[in-house]
Amino acid sequence: MLSDKNILIGICGGIAAYKTAELVRSLKKQSAAVRVMMTAAARQFIHPLTFETLSEEPVLTDLFASELKPATVHIDWARWADLILICPATLNTIGKIANGIADNAVTTTLFASQVPVLFCPAMNKAMVEHPAYIQNEKRLIETGYEIVTPAAGYLACGEYGPGRLANIEEIIDSIRISLCPTRDLEGKRLLITAGPTREAIDPVRYLSNHSSGKMGYALAERARCRGAQVHLISGPVNLRPFRGVETTRVNSAEEMYKAVHDRFSSCDIFISAAAVSDYRAKEISDQKIKKEKGLPVIELTENPDILASLPKNRSQIVVGFSVETDDLIDHSIAKIKNKNLDFIVANNPSEQGAGFDVDTNKVTIIDKMGGIDSLPLMSKLEVADRILDRSTGK
Repeated sequence: MLSDKNILIGICGGIAAYKTAELVRSLKKQSAAVRVMMTAAARQFIHPLTFETLSEEPVLTDLFASELKPATVHIDWARWADLILICPATLNTIGKIANGIADNAVTTTLFASQVPVLFCPAMNKAMVEHPAYIQNEKRLIETGYEIVTPAAGYLACGEYGPGRLANIEEIIDSIRISLCPTRDLEGKRLLITAGPTREAIDPVRYLSNHSSGKMGYALAERARCRGAQVHLISGPVNLRPFRGVETTRVNSAEEMYKAVHDRFSSCDIFISAAAVSDYRAKEISDQKIKKEKGLPVIELTENPDILASLPKNRSQIVVGFSVETDDLIDHSIAKIKNKNLDFIVANNPSEQGAGFDVDTNKVTIIDKMGGIDSLPLMSKLEVADRILDRSTGK
């Protein structure tokens, strides 16, 4: 989603400057174009050559550098950018910008820009808690800039507290949100389920499925980028929730059932992307089942059907998912009727690129009026946008 975006990073003089090298590398891997500008203090911590190598662009260190057209370089670079990121943002630079001071390449270029600006503060906990910093941060926010809140943790001085540079992943999340071309879901409340469920057999074994949760997490990411308030109910997966997505983690189908019913009344759109286990063990052994006792017989009982259990007379848009290996359309249409869905997203995991634990999907969207829209193979983020478009009547 960052392809062809121009991101201008201003690096200030803090020890966290070394982490910006990894940020530049990550943005380049996501096909963004990156340029770097540095204060004199930043160059005491890391050499500009590092960023020239990683960004494949010259680094702006001086407004009067002859090789970069000194008369207009700050204007040229400000116009080039789609977004400016100050990372790390020091108390000194934040104070300058909050009070309208432009005395170096970073601050002057920022004031010449008309694009979104994100600040990623990083400093000692005493500095981040100082009244002067708090006041200056407030001024930045009132101006329309965004602060990527620093994390708490061990600082360079050995102390523990707030002031660590936010995780690289969260910074990139913030960039994605700022660069999202539409905020059409502002004011909407989405409830999304994702991942598998695990149904215990004994303390060490369980029944589950191959769901990775990637489709549900992609839906949560795109909804959040488009301005929605998102609550994600996630089964056990190895994925990180997108920044700003409230997340409830569950294991079993019964836990997911309860979590959905606790929150359904407060949502506008419910998207059930989780692969909920249909069955669970009727009796769960308190002790590990020993193979020496012979082949165990495990009696199963049916799990509650979350979608079918929702109120029939409801105002929410409800979207289901259908994973079928045969008669995809017929089975999916039957689910729309049986579960009172507005539409269903159907796919066959045996098709190339549409299986579990991949970053692409090939789906067919079927609505309750019988409309069928078969989409080509695309990324799960693109599929998520198509589902969200349909959820809002586009």
